[in-house]
Amino acid sequence: MHPIEVEHLRKTYGDVIAVADVSFTVAAGECLALLGPNGAGKTTATEILEGYRRADSGTARVLGVDPATGGLDWRARLGIVLQADRDLGDLTVREAVDHFAGYFPNPRNPQEVIAAVGLQEKAKSRNGKLSGGQRRRLDVALGIIGRPEVLFLDEPTTGFDPAARREFWDLIAGLKAEGTTILLTTHYLEEAEHLADRVAVIARGRVVASDTPANLGNRSQAQAVVMWDEAGVDRSQATDEPTRFISELAARFGGEVPGLQVHRPTLEATYLTLIANEESERMAR
Repeated sequence: MHPIEVEHLRKTYGDVIAVADVSFTVAAGECLALLGPNGAGKTTATEILEGYRRADSGTARVLGVDPATGGLDWRARLGIVLQADRDLGDLTVREAVDHFAGYFPNPRNPQEVIAAVGLQEKAKSRNGKLSGGQRRRLDVALGIIGRPEVLFLDEPTTGFDPAARREFWDLIAGLKAEGTTILLTTHYLEEAEHLADRVAVIARGRVVASDTPANLGNRSQAQAVVMWDEAGVDRSQATDEPTRFISELAARFGGEVPGLQVHRPTLEATYLTLIANEESERMAR
């Protein structure tokens, strides 16, 4: 049994199909990133797994439990960072973390959690005085305070500056090392590539591709593009054997190749191609 199991999940709102047919699993200690454009069904699928919405059909299991019927003991084993900020009234950062720690049987040390999300200097600041990025960090702190077995992260680093985002990545890497299972939705492709063991691309409520970040869309097998300068002209060549081609270039130049660059398709380029292909197929039907 996997900590997260989803099979043929479907959810509609009237004539709007939010989730058409989604299936995936997440293994223990694995991070799966759900990627897709706005309205693709990522958040709806995640909210079903969190127990906030009920599926119309299909099956979902989180830690062996149907989220629609999960009780308080089950919820204590989860960590949830919602897309929207929590309403914490006038609580200070420290008061909020202390308060949420009381919901769990074996919480982390609140002071250590506050430090882990970079809010030490704001520990005595009230929620209403925090910036958007700082409130997002507080949301993450509340999501991890209970040592969750399964952690749901819905756009967790929105509003983070680049340095804070890198610190967050280190925090998530530590949680994974402890065995935490993570379901991540993000629009930052670099974040997915850094954190996820696997990615699943959702378009129009369906999973259209799923693989490791390196292999998604067979990108690891795609041709490399070698670029260089020659006689003041930018040159490029697509090749399946970039090492051999570069060796030939180096021999031709008698050493260093001017302006040498080697590119393979990025995760972002592969993702955009998958989404564009899915849209083209839709239009053709």
